[in-house]
Amino acid sequence: MRLLQFAFAVALASGVAAILIYITGVSKPYGPHILSDEDLEALRSLQSSFQKCVSSNGLGLQAISGRDICEITLQFPSETDSKWIDPKTGEPEGLLFNLNICEAVATWEQVRNSTTILTKEFIDALPNGWEDYAWQRINKGILLNRCVNKALCMEKLSLVLPETPPYFPRQFGRCAVVGNSGDLLKTRFGKEIDGYDVVIRENGAPIQNYTDYVGTKSTFRLLNRGSAKALDKVSELYDTGKEVLIIKTTIHDIMNKMIQEIPIWNPVYLMLGASFGSAAKGTGLKALEFALSICDTLDMYGFTVDPGYKEWTRYFSESRKGHTPLQGRAYYQMMECLGLIKIHSPMRPDPNRVIKWVPDRSTVAAARIASEKLLRRVGAGSGDPLGACSIIKKQVRGKRAVVSSIRKAAIEHRKYVKETTMYPLEHDPGHGLLCTVPTS
Repeated sequence: MRLLQFAFAVALASGVAAILIYITGVSKPYGPHILSDEDLEALRSLQSSFQKCVSSNGLGLQAISGRDICEITLQFPSETDSKWIDPKTGEPEGLLFNLNICEAVATWEQVRNSTTILTKEFIDALPNGWEDYAWQRINKGILLNRCVNKALCMEKLSLVLPETPPYFPRQFGRCAVVGNSGDLLKTRFGKEIDGYDVVIRENGAPIQNYTDYVGTKSTFRLLNRGSAKALDKVSELYDTGKEVLIIKTTIHDIMNKMIQEIPIWNPVYLMLGASFGSAAKGTGLKALEFALSICDTLDMYGFTVDPGYKEWTRYFSESRKGHTPLQGRAYYQMMECLGLIKIHSPMRPDPNRVIKWVPDRSTVAAARIASEKLLRRVGAGSGDPLGACSIIKKQVRGKRAVVSSIRKAAIEHRKYVKETTMYPLEHDPGHGLLCTVPTS
C-alpha cells in the first residue's frame, strides 16, 4: 500500500513539475528564441535613439517608453486640435498612439529585400496558388470561383501579370513619393520633386495646373480600387503610356475591359504587399512600401504631417472624410526616425535638413535580428538572408528580367541575397517569404 502511495506521490510531483515547466516555457517572454545581452542592448539603443529623434524632429511629438522594450507611445501636445471625428462614436481622434518599433523594424527591413509586384512565378510557386490565391485577386464570379477554370483565370490576369518581377530592390537611387495633401499648396516643391530619379504619385492626383507645387515628373502611380475603376482617366493624367500603374487591390471586370478595349498603353501591375500592424494603412503607406522595395533612399512630400492643420484636404479638390490625420502623422514620424524616409512639408521645407538622432544602420540591423526573435518570425536569428524563406522554388530558366544597366547598390544587394527573388507571403503570421532561387 505504501509503495502505491509513494508511486502516486512521485507521479503527482512529476505531473506538477511538467505543468510548471510548460507554464514557464509558455510565459517566458522570448519563447524559443532567447535574446542575448547583445540583442537587448540593440533594442535599448534603438529605443533611446528613436526617442531622441522624435523629440528633435517631431514638431512637438514625444516618444514615451511603453510596457516593454518594443512598445513606444507617440504623444501629441495637449493643445493639439484633433479635427477628425470618429463617425461611429462621435469622439475626436485621440492624442496618444501606441506603436511597436520591433514590428516596424522587422517588417520594413523585410520589405527592403522583397519584390512588391505580383507575378506568375509567385502564383505558380504557391501550393495550389491558382486555386487558393489567384482567384482572390480577380473579381469573383461563378466561372472564376477558386480558379476551377484555370485557363480563364490566367487569361484574366495575364494583362497585369508579368512572368517575373519587372523591378527589384535598390534598382533606383533617389525616389520621392508625392501625396495629395492640401499642404502642398503652401510650398513650391515642384522643381525639387522633379530632381529625383523616380517620382511616385497616388490615385487621380493631377499634375497640370499644379506644377509649381507638385512638379511635372511621374514614374509610377499607385491606385486604390476606386481609381482603378477609372483607369482610362488615370492613364491620361501624364504623358500617355509613360506612367507605370500599380493597382493595390484586385483586378475586376471594368478594369479588365478598359485595358483590352480602350486600350491602356501604360504598363499595369498588381501590388503584392507585406502585412503591417493595425497602426499602418492607406494608399499613402502602400506607396511608401512600393518605393522602399525598389529605391535606395526615399523622400516624402504632400502628406499632412505638420501640427496646426485645419482640416484633411487634397490640393486639387474638397475636404475628405474618413481619414485619421494624427495617426498617420505619428506613423510617418516613426518611419523617419527609423531612417526609412525623410519628410518634406511646409514646416520642414529645407531640402538639406538633417534628421538628428536617426539610429545608424548597424543599430537597425542588430535591432532587426533581436526583433525577429521577439516576434518569432520565420528564420529569426539567422544570418542567412534566405533564412526567412518559408517556400523555396527554383527559378524558371531564361525568364529573368534583363536590365541593361544596374546600379552598384542593386548589384551588391543581388549578391547579398544570392540572386534570390523574395516575395512576402501576405497575411502570414510568421512573416515568411516565398523565395525563388537560381537554377544553378
